[in-house]
Amino acid sequence: MNYHDYYATADRPVETCVVGTGGFGQSFLAQAQRVPLMNTRIAVDLTAESAASGLRAAGIDPRQIQVCESARDAKTSWERGDYIATHDLACVSDLPFDVVVEATGQPQAAARHSLIAVEAEKHLALVTKELDSVVGPGLKALAAERGRIVTTVDGDQPSLLIGLATWAEVMGFHLVAAGKSSEYDFVFNPASRRLTSNERSAENVDLEGHWTLGERDIGEILAARNNAIAGFPQRAVPDLCELMVVANATGLQPDRLDLHAPLARIHEVPTIFSHRADSGILEGDRRLDVFHCLRKPDEISFAGGVFVVVRCDDPKSWDILAQKGHIVSRTGANAMIFLPRHLLGLEAATSVLDAAIHRTSGYGSDYQPRYDLIAVATEDLPAGRVLAMGGHHHTISGVTAEFRSAGPLTDSAPAPFYLAADCRLTAPISKGQEIRMSDLELQEASDLMKLRREQDARFFSHRL
Repeated sequence: MNYHDYYATADRPVETCVVGTGGFGQSFLAQAQRVPLMNTRIAVDLTAESAASGLRAAGIDPRQIQVCESARDAKTSWERGDYIATHDLACVSDLPFDVVVEATGQPQAAARHSLIAVEAEKHLALVTKELDSVVGPGLKALAAERGRIVTTVDGDQPSLLIGLATWAEVMGFHLVAAGKSSEYDFVFNPASRRLTSNERSAENVDLEGHWTLGERDIGEILAARNNAIAGFPQRAVPDLCELMVVANATGLQPDRLDLHAPLARIHEVPTIFSHRADSGILEGDRRLDVFHCLRKPDEISFAGGVFVVVRCDDPKSWDILAQKGHIVSRTGANAMIFLPRHLLGLEAATSVLDAAIHRTSGYGSDYQPRYDLIAVATEDLPAGRVLAMGGHHHTISGVTAEFRSAGPLTDSAPAPFYLAADCRLTAPISKGQEIRMSDLELQEASDLMKLRREQDARFFSHRL
């Protein structure tokens, strides 16, 4: 595809507003200054000053940035051609821009911003997967009723994986598995036996004897590796959250409810994510999973990229491709096709332009709640505990996440992880127990609950 021609129907740059100037939002702001078909003159953050700081960091002349505390100030600044920094999306929602890029990562705040965007008849590029995992399909349908698009965003793995997996199926490939690598590699130095991952390290790690698959049983070697890295986290809620979005958009499904999440070297992926009959770990086709990229310091990273494992239906062609360096499983039954990247906001413009120019959503037309990401206790939790969400990955201490088939939020239903976030427990929860809706002190009047109740009514009215 020639992208210049693909977007040639645009008669003006797409005007955008970014909400949240953290990692993704900051990278989006910086690249937006270089995209000919897009302008980003509005930044929203917890404070107007932090929004202004984000604009300055993106290279905007401070003299062009106006801190606006009211809709009137914002309108005046817009008409002058200034950049606008504000603390509240409502202050700027009446301005004539096209797309809200919601990148706060905070489900409650993102719910409010999304409703403001829809009510102001803006398109919405939804970076906040935490909100997406709770109400994404309903939010997309709600916006569609107003002729507006809600889209996932290139630069994050859900959008990239939806694209790769659906491309593979359109091309006629038999899809065995699809997934991503986790955010942080496991880097092993054989000389020192030191293992590092996400600023954590361990000495004298026993991986040398489990470095090469050879003809060993896959389950045996993966168990040995997991045991060797027992001191490191081996499940990450953001990985499950992102793959749940993909499941709801594509119908792909997890092979196990908390994912296998093996520690694997890049060339091992199509061998590990094969059917058990082909010496792999999967029970069926079209399975979703994540792997932790194991490599030496001088080896290339998967860079948080995405992959599909496809069946080698034409062995002669795949023999040729293997000679060209493509990765085929050790039995020759499957091969991996992959994109070793996710560039955050640096590549998000394609999704924004598609929403505004072509009126298309990266989710596709069949985005529905097939799964929920639910909260499960990893330790005994007392009544009264606030399930505080924090940290870079927006986790909850003492709580993990798992897939469940989606359904309406009755009192006995398991609570979605990011709906439970920051709620108070009304009952004690035992380790390993699902947290139920009746176990939470809920804010029924919140925008997040409003959106979820609307989604349930839209998709599960027959079960309410």
